Amino acid sequence: MSLRIADSIFWIAVACCTLAQLAIVQSVIVSPARAPEHAPASATRRVVEIAWAILPGVALAVVLVFTWRAIHATHLTGPVLTGMMR
Repeated sequence: MSLRIADSIFWIAVACCTLAQLAIVQSVIVSPARAPEHAPASATRRVVEIAWAILPGVALAVVLVFTWRAIHATHLTGPVLTGMMR
């Protein structure tokens, strides 16, 4: 696969993941989870809820960085041929 195609697919995936993560965070901020009626709502619970919405996005960003490096490392070194000569 050419580097241009790989880059295009990668950036489309990044855009889709970013839009999805923003939608998740927005939904958590706009409509928080409802606590049972007898339990008081606390600011700490709200912060934890938002943190749990952001944490997967941070993990995904790390995965995308490693993916970007792997794509470009493969194209810099070329394909590995096992036991075959060109």
